[in-house]
Amino acid sequence: MAVSNPINEKQNKSEEILHEILEGFTSGNVNGVVDKIETDSTRQTKTFQPVETEDRESVVPSKIQELTVELMEAQQQNSTDPESASSFNHNSESDSFVNSESNIYDVIIIGGGAVGCSIARALSRFTLKVVLVEKSTDVSQGASKANSGIVHGGYDDPHGSLKSKLSHKGNKFFTQLNEELNFGFRRCGSLVLAFTDSEVDGLPPLIENGKKNGVHNLKILNKDEIMRLEPNVNPDVKAALWCPDAGVTPPYLYTIALAENAIRNGVEFRMEHEVLDIERDENGWFSVRCSHESSDIKAKLVVNCAGLYADKVAGMVGADDFRIVPRKGEYILLDKSQGSLVNTVLFPMPSKKFGKGILVSPTFDGNLLIGPTSRGREEAHMTNLEVLKTLLTSARRTLPIFDAKKTITSYAGLRAKSDRGDFIIEESNAVKNFINVAGIDSPGLTSSPAIAEMIVEMLRNELGIKLEEKTNWISNRKGYGDIYANTTMADNIVCLCEGISEAEIVDAVTRREFPAVSTDMVKRRTRAGMGRCQGVRCGEKVAAIIAKEWKIKLEDVERRGPGSYILPHRRITNEDRTLLEELSMGGKSEQQTIKPKL
Repeated sequence: MAVSNPINEKQNKSEEILHEILEGFTSGNVNGVVDKIETDSTRQTKTFQPVETEDRESVVPSKIQELTVELMEAQQQNSTDPESASSFNHNSESDSFVNSESNIYDVIIIGGGAVGCSIARALSRFTLKVVLVEKSTDVSQGASKANSGIVHGGYDDPHGSLKSKLSHKGNKFFTQLNEELNFGFRRCGSLVLAFTDSEVDGLPPLIENGKKNGVHNLKILNKDEIMRLEPNVNPDVKAALWCPDAGVTPPYLYTIALAENAIRNGVEFRMEHEVLDIERDENGWFSVRCSHESSDIKAKLVVNCAGLYADKVAGMVGADDFRIVPRKGEYILLDKSQGSLVNTVLFPMPSKKFGKGILVSPTFDGNLLIGPTSRGREEAHMTNLEVLKTLLTSARRTLPIFDAKKTITSYAGLRAKSDRGDFIIEESNAVKNFINVAGIDSPGLTSSPAIAEMIVEMLRNELGIKLEEKTNWISNRKGYGDIYANTTMADNIVCLCEGISEAEIVDAVTRREFPAVSTDMVKRRTRAGMGRCQGVRCGEKVAAIIAKEWKIKLEDVERRGPGSYILPHRRITNEDRTLLEELSMGGKSEQQTIKPKL
């Protein structure tokens, strides 16, 4: 006989109330929403003071946060109930089990980058108990944050490699993913520019390689065709390879959207959980010891997506038959006045030493991006000034006219390149049920959805795991601020540079799947603080909203976290702008006289 579970009833009630509040708030029925809050508050013997009409909508965010906490508590209690235990089930009946421990899962994913979060969302479609552990306070804190945000066409990776198989396949997912998750994606196309006869000769082999990889709509453009498409490009260009499938996306928001949707579908995310050790017992159970955890997290399957630390994590169980050889990539970001100078992603000819090379690209949000470098140990001696000069002079060859003084920030990231020279996506030969997803450098962002599907098929076909699809899986995610669109918060612009409203910030701070608790987290979700002033004017306003919604002291709100910069100052100064202009002009400080064609 089925027995009613009071924990489930509490969870379902919280979800029901929260759903009704959000639906009412979205439709603009603020009074009805507050009435609902007051009714349910009375039912729960909580006292609320009458609310004046003009202040009624301010009650809603606090109530959403309160219900979110209740829901999380109910879910946590529910995780200890045998009825909601792990459902890992091989085709062999002896491998199925039910447990009553909250720290036992079917799958542990290590690493909260684009690939780890893609896998988490893909596995959330099935009746598996999945947990993702991440050492940072937020997802997308490694290479997934500090990269170009380019969704590549897939034509240049050597045919037969995993990169060649997954890049173009991953590219095709992005239109639907963006429709479902609202992270922002635009197909703007890309050009590989050839300035010499030898570079022109290198274009047909790229097309042939692309065709082998499944990319069939490539075309070589002549100079006139290029100049019509990109009127500000260097007029010395002779030809170019056109790929209409390439696009741009905010990589951090893409990763956050995947994580939020995975959490909504039941995947647990444990932040600030650095993996310290992994053991495997005689029955095949992995015990993962993490920081900030009193007991080990256990599972029969581990997916290692630890990026730069993938070899270290694999070594904990003797599955490290590869090495990660990091390469550093540095970027310069210019403000939106420069973003309109180009329409497509502009690449130089690729090379073995520098890979895809230093690109010049519009970002999804309208800035101009220059970079990256590709520095290994042999280039570690380069000074920051030398790096800046390399970036700027290379960009000048592609786009002679840009104003280096319009730079608003710089950043750097490390790519987790493997010593095999290709992606590593395989079950370890030495350790059963330990899957390494390692060496995911470029085009890792592009390939991430295809990698996730590859892991699903690996579980189903190679490991023989029965994957039962959920009937209530939710594919969609709303953008920030949507539920407050008809409120005065939507009209209160907090970040003037980017036009970000209080509604968007409050939504990011109170969103139940993955609430933002620092100004950096708000910045990555809403772009508040990403404009020309880099948070100088809005940073404290954002912090005040966080303090208010989380009922903490203003001084306790975490501000900007650590970063990697190649300019002398963290926030650009006039001294930095003059330096950038001199470097980009080969030591000349005078302003260019060529005017852009708009």
